[in-house]
Amino acid sequence: MTSQTLSNISLAQRAWRIRRHAVRMGEVQGQGYVGQALGIADVLAVAYFHALRYRPGEPAWEERDRFLLSIGHYAIALYAALIEAGVVPEMELETYGSDDSRLPMSGMASYTPGMEISGGSLGQGLAIAIGMCLGLRRKQSDAFVFNLLSDGELNEGATWEAALSAAHWQLSNLIAVVDVNNQQADGPSTKVLNFEPLSAKWQAFGWHVQRVNGNDIPELVAAFDAARAWQAPQPRVILCDTLMGRGVKFLEQRDKTHFIRVEKDEWQLALATLDAEIPA
Repeated sequence: MTSQTLSNISLAQRAWRIRRHAVRMGEVQGQGYVGQALGIADVLAVAYFHALRYRPGEPAWEERDRFLLSIGHYAIALYAALIEAGVVPEMELETYGSDDSRLPMSGMASYTPGMEISGGSLGQGLAIAIGMCLGLRRKQSDAFVFNLLSDGELNEGATWEAALSAAHWQLSNLIAVVDVNNQQADGPSTKVLNFEPLSAKWQAFGWHVQRVNGNDIPELVAAFDAARAWQAPQPRVILCDTLMGRGVKFLEQRDKTHFIRVEKDEWQLALATLDAEIPA
């Protein structure tokens, strides 16, 4: 069994469920990077239910595509996707961030099925992805490595060193996905260290580049398909402009910060907001 190719409507339903899983986990601890989870849910829905090849019951299947979460604090989002994909049982979301849980608040590969790397210090994921790509090439594997990183992570020199290396090694089995939500710990990413023109920068580093609305499922489907199908011997990157809090209006409209605070009485309101707009 591999991941299924679903209609855009079904993918929207998957994204809705990923958002709902994330909010439920956030409510367990009263905190979590739920703004990022809501924003990246469409990307994860397309990744796990359209683009990736994997077996839910066999996370270490050798022929799987690898999905690397470089941004460890987005773990709540990836857990939501892994729950929806059937890799992690849904009942475990009630253990989020608790002692002995397989769902710690920052992603750790030693704990969670389907978590390929332990994210944390930003700037490491793309370099690890390069090592995996080179290893898969030596094995003559046709598997892809997907690496999700953030726009704030583009501040790290290691990211750009890795970008140069990937192009040098012509890693056509590497697809980077950048969440461009213009937020990081010290403020708006473009004000902390401006990265625009972002597409031109990645192109100059030798990558095949697409920039899309990361909350538009048809655009994402087309971008993931084009990235896999691209024939030139070079790595590919999809730049995804996303909105933190997407799908929960009062969080969409809240002043954007790296960590969106949700009050105790707002978790159920967030779930009710999502439930009021279930995709058809």
